[in-house]
Amino acid sequence: MFAGLPELGISNGEDLKETLTNCTEPLKAIDQFQMENGILLPTLQSALPFLDLHGTPRLEFHQSVFDELRDKLMERVATIAEGKDEDRYGKLEELLEKSFPLVKMPSIQPVVMQVLKHLPKVPEKKLKMVMADKELYKVCAVEVKRQIWQDNQALFGDEVSPLLKQYIVEKEAALFSSDLSILHNFFSPSPKTRRQGEVVLKLTQMIGKNVKLYDMVLQFLRTLFLRTRNVHYCTLRAELLMSLHDLDISEICSVDPCHKFTWCLDACIREKFVDGKRARELQGFLDGVKKGQEQVLGDLSMILCDPFACNTLVLSIMRNLQELLSQDSLPRDSPDLMLLLRMLSLGQGAWDMIDSQVFKEPRLDLEVVTRFLPAMMSVVVDDHTFTVEQKLPSEEKSSLSYPTALPDAFTRYLQENRVACEMGLYYVLHIAKLRNKNALQRLLPALVETYNDMAFGDIFLHLLSGHLTLLSDEFGAEEFCSVVFDGFLLTSFSSKENVHRHTLRMLLHLHHKVLPSYMETLMKTLEPPKQSSEPVKELHSQLTEKLETQKKSPPPAEEPPSLDLGLHPVTVPTTASTPTTPL
Repeated sequence: MFAGLPELGISNGEDLKETLTNCTEPLKAIDQFQMENGILLPTLQSALPFLDLHGTPRLEFHQSVFDELRDKLMERVATIAEGKDEDRYGKLEELLEKSFPLVKMPSIQPVVMQVLKHLPKVPEKKLKMVMADKELYKVCAVEVKRQIWQDNQALFGDEVSPLLKQYIVEKEAALFSSDLSILHNFFSPSPKTRRQGEVVLKLTQMIGKNVKLYDMVLQFLRTLFLRTRNVHYCTLRAELLMSLHDLDISEICSVDPCHKFTWCLDACIREKFVDGKRARELQGFLDGVKKGQEQVLGDLSMILCDPFACNTLVLSIMRNLQELLSQDSLPRDSPDLMLLLRMLSLGQGAWDMIDSQVFKEPRLDLEVVTRFLPAMMSVVVDDHTFTVEQKLPSEEKSSLSYPTALPDAFTRYLQENRVACEMGLYYVLHIAKLRNKNALQRLLPALVETYNDMAFGDIFLHLLSGHLTLLSDEFGAEEFCSVVFDGFLLTSFSSKENVHRHTLRMLLHLHHKVLPSYMETLMKTLEPPKQSSEPVKELHSQLTEKLETQKKSPPPAEEPPSLDLGLHPVTVPTTASTPTTPL
């Protein structure tokens, strides 16, 4: 407890013990010890007996004086550090030399830590001593730890690693959230709200203004992205940069070549749309990558690979195609559309680029524009033709039935091209949002085979399950259930546990709408095998409980409004016509 006092020539408890052991007059020895080690203020000696008369122990008095002096000293240290005196850090180093031997003494430790915190460059010997002692390392300020970390990547990695794991767990928890909604989904929080997350704030604080630490974190994120292919690391890369931007840390923002691009893209993500002006800004950044600096494309591709960026790009592409349709224009004639496709392609190719270390923009397959998009548009035309046909008087109607087959180019590109596949998946979401049952029944079976099984990824299944709540009343028909479950979800649930989880998650909300006989079969099919993870077993047992409760209490005569996630119940006309599908 009193370690370090002898080094400074100050007596400690051991000295008092030795004095009392060897003396002949203990009371005189105690008086002498108090005289030598008490507060050296002559006027105080006459006042101390007065405190004795009031029953105030000497320890209490000395402790209160000590606490007051310590607080004043700590304030003075902060004042010196914030001042403009050229020799201010010299004074602090001098104080550090005097106080550091007492760093293990609990009452003095805060003073030493305060001095260390305010020194921009702590002497290396002291840093090593702090680093070697677990207790000291634990209590030292983040400003001191930054100086230790910048030369100890492994130690910094140990500190950052749990935060990165926590971030991924939080993102996956959001994708498997018990809330099923089209209004409040994975992409609902604004960029600024996301940056207030615990992990982003902690990492921002750990980095401070230290460019070296920032580079280390980026390297960790690239390595983990390569190792796991997990796109949430790309989100964190963008969020971290924008968090430093929010705090106006120019020391880092000014040296990150992706800063202005990410800032502009962040504004687009906030609006969930890339307008013409911002599109030209983003194009300027991409075209401005100079020869010899191609490596920046690796970071730009990672930022564009962020699911929030991809979501914004594809929603913008869909809106663009809608405008082109209304203007009778071809996709290839729209520079805005071509730029959006270029950025989507760059983002989708992030992993390959970082893995191969060949920093070159991937070439966009032009047939995506000349073959795939027209094929997708033909699906819209088929739907529109059928709808118009249904509205004609009966004598003018042909025996046209709703088409079931899809154009070969559409299904082929869904399987072979990741950019086309991404657009195809969002088109399916668009169809579901319009509550177009016929078009959805035509498209869903085509998603069983997609590029890299993208249709069975967590993000798409999370969005699809939310969108399907808009068609909740359709689950009462066996044909619709058969398409959604037998024709799509159940084709891979046994080999992909995430599909199993999303299916159960959706049924927890829609079970009362599903045809009872079909629901019974589904429950048997979806029963988790022994090796299933706990979340799957938990979801299945929750669903079983809900079904049991439903059996015990039959629904009232008046049906409650369907779970349309905050939207008011809409009465759907009971004619043969279905909604059109403008894109």
